[in-house]
Amino acid sequence: MALISVGKDNRWQLPKGIVDSGETPEVTAVREVQEEAGLQTELLEQLEKIEYWYVGNKGNQRVRFHKFVYFYLLRYSSGNIQDHDWEVNEARWVEINQAQQLLAFKSEKQVVAKAAEKIAQL
Repeated sequence: MALISVGKDNRWQLPKGIVDSGETPEVTAVREVQEEAGLQTELLEQLEKIEYWYVGNKGNQRVRFHKFVYFYLLRYSSGNIQDHDWEVNEARWVEINQAQQLLAFKSEKQVVAKAAEKIAQL
């Protein structure tokens, strides 16, 4: 499994990003993994849709944002984790059990557990 480290605190997480205009969440998932982890992948299936609210800045105002994050099971095709983009401190291949320990967010740990179940069925 490919994970990325981001931020000043080197927080480990799954690659993800904003859906660009005209993109579907599926296209975004494949594009973001290529950009953030340097990997070309094939989409297999959706694993999870997570919905949450957070407070952040919009201009000079503090506002609540409503966010949806779609996670997909992808199959590696080609590429090198060393080719990640500037937003990422490090991209790393890890065993799925190690991913559970490294990930910063409980929701992403649950996504990885679901991925492990799906992989076992393949």
